[in-house]
Amino acid sequence: MRQSDDTAGVLQRARGAYLGLAVGDALGATVEFLTPGEIARAFGVHRDLVGGGWLRLKPGQVTDDTQMSLALGEAILEARGFHLKTVADHFLAWLKSKPVDVGNTCRRGIGRYLRDGSLESPFNEGDAGNGACMRNLPVALYALHDDAAFARASIEQCHFTHNHPLSDAAVLALGRMTRALVLGGTREDCRAIADALVAVHRTFRFEPYPRRTTGYVVDTVQTVLHGFFTTGSFEDCLVKVVNLGGDADTNGALAGMLAGALYGEAAIPRRWLRRLDPGVRKRIEGQAGALVTGPLARRWADRD
Repeated sequence: MRQSDDTAGVLQRARGAYLGLAVGDALGATVEFLTPGEIARAFGVHRDLVGGGWLRLKPGQVTDDTQMSLALGEAILEARGFHLKTVADHFLAWLKSKPVDVGNTCRRGIGRYLRDGSLESPFNEGDAGNGACMRNLPVALYALHDDAAFARASIEQCHFTHNHPLSDAAVLALGRMTRALVLGGTREDCRAIADALVAVHRTFRFEPYPRRTTGYVVDTVQTVLHGFFTTGSFEDCLVKVVNLGGDADTNGALAGMLAGALYGEAAIPRRWLRRLDPGVRKRIEGQAGALVTGPLARRWADRD
């Protein structure tokens, strides 16, 4: 795997991943829970940040995908490293802020922490949702240079709400793909990671694409990988994924994360960035820089 020591390049790919996540979230939220046919009848091809949808969002407004990512990133920066209780406290503060949308499994896990202070959900066969996968980008950026730290922190934040081996596998695979790309890796590097995931968990097979877009983490990963590997630009990837409907905000967010890391910040259409909530954009840009070029990043470099 080719890795780059170019700090400016790493930063623009990290910002591309984080802004891509938010743009994909905002784009997809408009058509969440719609079918491809319903989207086609309403929009032709949905390709602009117009808000609306079942949540009645403002243009450029994001949902829990981006908001929980920001809460996780703030916790890492506050603790100057990954500290699960700090993460839990930030998730709790986010829930108390009355966000526009909260997934059931995330709400249940945060509620459990509020009641008894426990930091891990018990295994639940029904918890193979995509809620832990959608928010893990700050962990990938924080532990960009340390595989073991990345895996450990990813699973800990995952199990706070989602304790299921398929959720674990998805979080690790998409996170490893993102880390590889931010460090200068290629689409072929990502394909090797995707193939390794499918080799261990055949249920994640995405060729031929099954065309399921629910919040089940397998459907999410299949949709995201299908869009990522069959398109050649940031915009084409996101437009293809969100127009498949279903859990379009999370699918769009994760596709935007990968595409943004591959193509870089400059590839994100200006019209989308102009519409993105300016407060969210400012927080993302600050976090991305702090996570990959700030004191935490320098600590990894000094240790190496």
